[in-house]
Amino acid sequence: MGKLALAAKITHVPSMYLSELDGPQKGFRQAAIDGHKEIGRRCRELGVDTLVVFDTHWLVNAAYHINCGAHFKGNYTSNELPHFISNMEFEFSGNPLLGQLIADECKAQGVETLAHAHTTLDPEYGTLVPMRYMNEDQHFKVVSISAMCMAHYLNDSARLGWALRQAIEEHYDGTVAILASGSLSHRFAQNGQAPDFATKVWSPFLERLDNDVVRMWEAGEWLIFAPCYLNMPLKVMVKGLCMIRQCC
Repeated sequence: MGKLALAAKITHVPSMYLSELDGPQKGFRQAAIDGHKEIGRRCRELGVDTLVVFDTHWLVNAAYHINCGAHFKGNYTSNELPHFISNMEFEFSGNPLLGQLIADECKAQGVETLAHAHTTLDPEYGTLVPMRYMNEDQHFKVVSISAMCMAHYLNDSARLGWALRQAIEEHYDGTVAILASGSLSHRFAQNGQAPDFATKVWSPFLERLDNDVVRMWEAGEWLIFAPCYLNMPLKVMVKGLCMIRQCC
């Protein structure tokens, strides 16, 4: 029925917002902003109606959660980095139907997942920052999914991704893009040293790991990158690997 048209690993680095503002960092992240706008352009060309964002700044302790309210509007200040993102306005529509379809399929595949269509919960900046540039004209509907479940089995993450694709292709009447919003090693510098590491990785070891991960993605070495698949039933493993290969 539906179509998964695009999948992307994206950044939500909060200095993108600072890059807009007058000051010493103006224009600092223009390349990242332009990249987000390009993804938005490609999604428009592909006829995408909804962007599904896995947001690593939405941390949960029990069950995966889907924020699929009908409409989001507000003024956001980050409690993590209030000196980076302060009073950032946002507005876009949600997709309650798709959110519920995803939750239903996830639960059918054994992953505890809850959809929230009637909620006052606003998205976190892992969703808000990308939407500021990909969806500034509110062209797309947006569904945000918690990507940081603190206590879960690794296989659940793989099943969640596969269930998401099934929900889109077998139950949804529309076209969707999936965005994994977050960094790779994501090691912040020690307090007071952040300015020195604004454009470089904290350690050569982590930089090497990040480069190796990107290389594995480019080479399609999925069984090396995601060994959790080895503990899954063959049918699920093959379907999951096909999802990654076709969408990356």
